[in-house]
Amino acid sequence: MSIIRFVAKHRGTYLRFTLLGIGLVLPFATTQMSLLEVHLSTRHYIIPAVLGTTIGLLIATLVALRREVMDGQRMFRAVADLAQEFIYVCRSDGHYEYVSPSCEQVTGYLAEDFYAQPNFMDSLVCAEDRPEWDRLMQQITQHGTPQKRVIRIRTRSGELRWIEHLCSAVCDTQGTILGVRSTNLDFTERKQTEDALQEAKEKFQSLVESSSDWIWEVDARGTYTYSSPKIKDLLGYEPHEVIGKTPMDLMPAEEQAHAGRFFEKVVRDKKPFSGFENSNLHKDGHLVILETSGVPVFDGAGTLCGFRGIDRDITERKQQQRQLEASRKHLNDVFDSTNDGMFVLDMQGNFIDVNRTAHERLGYSKEEMLALNLSELDTPEFAAKIPARIEQVTQHGMAVFEAAHYRKDGSVMPVEINARIIELQGEKVFLGVVRDITERKWAEKEIHRLAFYDPLTHLPNRRLLLDRLQQATAASTRSGCYGAVLFLDLDHFKTINDTQGHALGDLLLIEVAHRLQTCVREGDSVARLGGDEFVVVLKELNPKPDAAATQAELVAEKIRSLLDQPYTLKNHVFRTTPSIGICLFLDHLDDVEDLLRQSDIAMYQAKKAGRNTIRFFDPQMQAVLEKRAALESDLRQALARQQFRLYYQVQVDSRGKATGAEALLRWEHPERGTVLPNQFVALAEETGLIVPIGLWVLQTACAQLRAWQRDASTRDLTLAVNVSARQFHQAEFIVQVQQVLQQSGAKPSQLKLELTESTVLENIEDAIARMREIRLFGVNFSMDDFGTGYSSLQYLKRLPLDQIKIDRSFVSDITHDPNDAAIVQAIIAMTGALGLNVIAEGVETEAQRDFLDKHGCHVFQGYLYGKPVPVDEFEASLKQD
Repeated sequence: MSIIRFVAKHRGTYLRFTLLGIGLVLPFATTQMSLLEVHLSTRHYIIPAVLGTTIGLLIATLVALRREVMDGQRMFRAVADLAQEFIYVCRSDGHYEYVSPSCEQVTGYLAEDFYAQPNFMDSLVCAEDRPEWDRLMQQITQHGTPQKRVIRIRTRSGELRWIEHLCSAVCDTQGTILGVRSTNLDFTERKQTEDALQEAKEKFQSLVESSSDWIWEVDARGTYTYSSPKIKDLLGYEPHEVIGKTPMDLMPAEEQAHAGRFFEKVVRDKKPFSGFENSNLHKDGHLVILETSGVPVFDGAGTLCGFRGIDRDITERKQQQRQLEASRKHLNDVFDSTNDGMFVLDMQGNFIDVNRTAHERLGYSKEEMLALNLSELDTPEFAAKIPARIEQVTQHGMAVFEAAHYRKDGSVMPVEINARIIELQGEKVFLGVVRDITERKWAEKEIHRLAFYDPLTHLPNRRLLLDRLQQATAASTRSGCYGAVLFLDLDHFKTINDTQGHALGDLLLIEVAHRLQTCVREGDSVARLGGDEFVVVLKELNPKPDAAATQAELVAEKIRSLLDQPYTLKNHVFRTTPSIGICLFLDHLDDVEDLLRQSDIAMYQAKKAGRNTIRFFDPQMQAVLEKRAALESDLRQALARQQFRLYYQVQVDSRGKATGAEALLRWEHPERGTVLPNQFVALAEETGLIVPIGLWVLQTACAQLRAWQRDASTRDLTLAVNVSARQFHQAEFIVQVQQVLQQSGAKPSQLKLELTESTVLENIEDAIARMREIRLFGVNFSMDDFGTGYSSLQYLKRLPLDQIKIDRSFVSDITHDPNDAAIVQAIIAMTGALGLNVIAEGVETEAQRDFLDKHGCHVFQGYLYGKPVPVDEFEASLKQD
């Protein structure tokens, strides 16, 4: 028989039992318990051997206790699972009883990795910290002593992290160590912060100790609590020797009152201070001048806690200042005794000193001059040369050069400066002697003006003209662009001069010169050869001769028109006209006189043609211009004479069904016959006639569209109308579109305005705004001749377009030119990506149509389906189809 006593604490009450029996096996004792259960039971239950009571009561109690342990186990797991710290319980054989989910956050591994491999944590410890880890485990497993260590581990991603391990042993009731319980905190950020703080502290200490200034702190009583080692060099004391002393203890008696008042003010102002100069006694007794900067320190309640500051030895600097002041006084005596302006500059160009003559001539006070740098005094042209001139004087010791100084009132004074380097109190400085050369520069300018300019009109004379013409021909040779010489003579000027007098004639010539200058660009030249003869030189015209001739003719026409305006001279109104001869040049480097002779000959041809006219030296070019002038004259009358017609070219889908048409302009001239747009549209654009012509096209097209909408067979047709750049960008265009739609009654949704790439990109933001406003009326937009310009896809996606029209130049070769085929396919793909419709123009063969249809373009326009025809033929062909 054995007697077992059992004492248990159940729900806060100790229970005692005595068991009598032989060979009794207790369920509690024989059940295999987990390490976690032992851990919990040893914390909450006392199970010694006792003698006691009945088996039934004991078994019931043991079951209750077992349930209590299991409840505690579940509570432990619940708390541990929610903890941010990584917690695990490991048996002595290395197997893990419990691993909290936060292990993945700390180590990168899952709990299953720990359960699958005994002593898994050992493998994570980095090699350098492994000895420390082994000592930690030994302290736990052998002695059961709780331990805390910061040991690095390598996470699943390979990153090293500092972990604070809080480890303790798990023991049974007999004190036997069954395993280890560990709470692991990620200490990495804190460790990095501590290391950074330590590094900053060390750097600060190193900075303080290596500083050339003395750094100190005093408390609220004014006694030093800290001193950097630099005090040894400044005042001869060791740092510890001044601790407990006050700043007043280191000052002469006569300085103390002044210093006291200064620091009282600093406390009142509660602001940092700098530049406080004060004398201090060196340990050996001599005076040292210090410059003090610092800050008062206050607590949260605003109570003074002390001061922190820095002292710098300025004894030598103050001595140099006193010596420099003495030198300046002597120098001023010398300066003020001369009539030339004199100044002294440091090596950076700052004024150190100026004499009375210098600052009075410039209108400044001496104090104002000393606050300036030479670059602020010089005009920009000469200020840019200052570094080079300083270098010149530095290398050679002296130099003479010209400059221009601003006076205080803003006027400019040309000067001649004789500069040299001198040594002043051991430092190199610049000494300059300044002479006012205003009169000399005026005389030089007057001589130049008389030599190169006409004294009456102040235009370049023949000598300067020939030089500029030589430069213009050289520039023309380099650039490959034409230039032009315009030789003009005033018609009947001699009559005005003889009848009204030379004085009035001179006034007329002056006014003509002024008007001529307003007609040319900045780089062009206007000159007077003498009498009433003037020459204009135009540079950088077009590289093509016919285009250059057109440009020159436009300038000449502008001059002719402006000089033809009335002149009001001395309350009298006069009129005169010019005869203008033009000669183009491209490469005339050696014969500029010939250019003048040729343009003079052309001018006399203009005289013979009846005066107030323009003639070119080249007869062929003259013929071209006359032909153009005749065409322009007819074009100006064409609209009034109702000579314009609209032709219509059908647009069809892949089934051959007509979906719309494009309105194309034709000029039915009674003598020239049918004039195609490529023969007159460019001229209309240039002269501005395209604006009224374009409005007529829009009105006529909308009226036709309205007529079609009344017929069931044509009411679904759309009509495309081309809009020129000049017409589109005029201010009234949007209102005109709205008014035309309202007056015609045409459906806006069936009107399509075609714009070229150049029209849209001329001013992209304005174009987008205009298109969006017109879109509000319901009108659609198509981009014509797409691919022939330089469209940016960045802008293309922003344009409110409905359709892209592939240019005929790509369509014509798509069946045998792989490059054109690739371009067309790219355009089709791009329009699809942008959600736009696509139409191809210039379709003339079935092979072209089949290629386009196959690759996604299903609307066509071209001779395969019909050429542009008058409206009655167009409608007849629709009915026939």
